[in-house]
Amino acid sequence: MSVYLNELIGAMVLIIFGAGVCAAVTLNKSKSQASGWIVIAVGWGLGVGMAALAAPGASFNPALTIANAVAGTLDWALVPGIIAGQMLGAIIGAIIVWLAYLPHWEITEDKAAKLGVFCTAPAVRSYGKNFLSEMIGTAVLAFMCLAIGANKMSDGLGPMVTAALIMAIGCSLGGPTGYAINPCRDLGPRIAHAILPIAGKGGNDWGYSWVPVFGPIAGAILGTLLYMGLF
Repeated sequence: MSVYLNELIGAMVLIIFGAGVCAAVTLNKSKSQASGWIVIAVGWGLGVGMAALAAPGASFNPALTIANAVAGTLDWALVPGIIAGQMLGAIIGAIIVWLAYLPHWEITEDKAAKLGVFCTAPAVRSYGKNFLSEMIGTAVLAFMCLAIGANKMSDGLGPMVTAALIMAIGCSLGGPTGYAINPCRDLGPRIAHAILPIAGKGGNDWGYSWVPVFGPIAGAILGTLLYMGLF
């Protein structure tokens, strides 16, 4: 399997589980409606674990891809194709979630809730502080991914430890912005929201969209270089 297709599959699986749990918790008449933040954190964490199992070796995260290239562990020539695969996979995953919850969009009046299935929004809007939150969360992600990789584990255990890491970030650092910590996790589904004929949808909040793209990139570079500098 090509590296690009592998990244597409990983991002698609991630968004199916991640945006899927957001839809389950927020859309009207879903059987798990209002089940809360912990369910979302667990769903996203397990989604990362499932994506890692479906696409071994993929990062399905442009921020980590760029950070690896900056650190010299990935050829820059591969970066555009990898990110294109990640973005396309995220869009496809979001479309699948839209189809899976097709009856629920029309009966959900809250436009922000519908947008929130696809992308993040800050609890308190302050672009600089929101950027800092995303940068910190992704720095922790990058640092800990390298730390996890440095440990010897049984085959197949690594993805589940990474899943636990995502749950921990969601519970501990996800409150301010919804912890995108991954540009394609936010931008890909946001594009899907813009192009899909979602019943009663509102705007796409493009004014905020740069924060969950550039905050994670800055954080991933910081966390990667910090880990490599220390170890």
